[in-house]
Amino acid sequence: MNETEKLLEGNKNFVNGTPKAENKCLKTLQRLANGQNPRAIILTCSDSRVVPEIIFDAGIGELFVIRTAGATIGENVIESIEFAYDEMKIPLLVILGHDNCGVVTYAANHPDGSEHFHDIISQVHKILDCETLCYNELAKKHTLNITEIIKKNSKILKQAIDENKLEVISAHFHFDTGLVTILNNK
Repeated sequence: MNETEKLLEGNKNFVNGTPKAENKCLKTLQRLANGQNPRAIILTCSDSRVVPEIIFDAGIGELFVIRTAGATIGENVIESIEFAYDEMKIPLLVILGHDNCGVVTYAANHPDGSEHFHDIISQVHKILDCETLCYNELAKKHTLNITEIIKKNSKILKQAIDENKLEVISAHFHFDTGLVTILNNK
């Protein structure tokens, strides 16, 4: 079972209410005190309803999680992803969007911009169009766009992808079902 399949299996455990993660105690933390070896990098939203360790049924030390409002990116976020890959050789990067994303909704309701949150909402403005009116569909487009920006703006990650050392997946978390679906598999 590859890392993507393990994450999706953990998500099924979450949905079914049968979590199996055991690495959620002080002993685990103490065992990992001098180093970590996560199996996936997760870039996701800061939304309090999106907790990768819970929705993927993972314990301490299993996921390297980076959270920003709207899963938006800047230099420090790209460098965080690069650091996780380059220093720990984590083989999987998941960009995880979700239903009812406040940043997407805010950007859609302020198409001409806003005096606040410029850097965050400008990333969503790039995917706004007249045809997509559903905020959850816009959130999916935003996730795919963030994925492409990361691939385009990081030489380290592009090389790792080209050498098949890093798999990058765009995914979406559905609040009605609790399921995570893959938007792409490249």
